[in-house]
Amino acid sequence: MATEPRAPRLAVLIDADNASSRIAPRLFEEIAKIGEASVRRIYGDFSGTRLKSWADVLSPHAIKAHQSFAYTSGKNASDIALVIDAMDLLHTGRFDGFCLVSSDSDFTGLASRIREQGIDVYGFGEQKTPESFRQACHRFIYTENLLPEAPASDEPERPDTRPASVKKPPSAAVPLIRTAISQLDDEAGWVALGRVGHRLAALASDFDPRSYGQSKLSDLVEKAGGFESRRTEAGHIQIRATQNAKAKPAQAKQAKPA
Repeated sequence: MATEPRAPRLAVLIDADNASSRIAPRLFEEIAKIGEASVRRIYGDFSGTRLKSWADVLSPHAIKAHQSFAYTSGKNASDIALVIDAMDLLHTGRFDGFCLVSSDSDFTGLASRIREQGIDVYGFGEQKTPESFRQACHRFIYTENLLPEAPASDEPERPDTRPASVKKPPSAAVPLIRTAISQLDDEAGWVALGRVGHRLAALASDFDPRSYGQSKLSDLVEKAGGFESRRTEAGHIQIRATQNAKAKPAQAKQAKPA
């Protein structure tokens, strides 16, 4: 009997000093889209109250805490412990990818070293994360997009915890999408939406439709303006850039058979 291929095995390493516990539920939902979080470890000094919010969510998400006492002010022992563990796990050869959860540029070298071994690195950090770390990752996800969203109309008491500055207007994505299309289109300018998504990830490791207030790339293309779309007989969406970048996107239409 044929069996489904095993999901990529991932090592999730969290820098508690540079990540908010509020992202925990959606963090692991996001990681589940990539593969299986086989190792879940978090690093920090849990002896005080500063990291209590993380301590409260460790058990529900099966995260193993690594205590790193801050013996000397200004010396981050937890960073060193995370790097040592990452290298130990890397050399086991058991993992298909690493998820580094931090906004600290100090992990740029670690991400680069892991990728030198042919292993993908997925970074998770705030929008303030230095570009060096973001670009060292195969893909970088902004943790602001993992915070609880605005409450539904029947949940007025639940606050929206996302920063107001998280979302950019859909039109801000137009230049990048047009670049991706120009690298892939056929003579008529049409290209499959899925291929555009892959090229966008290659062009910008931190590209994410959610950063523009849209849950899917197809929604972003529609809202951004400057593109038209069609659906093939096989049901696949194709898009192309219009001559006027500010033009409204055309309604999806049936592609003519070749």
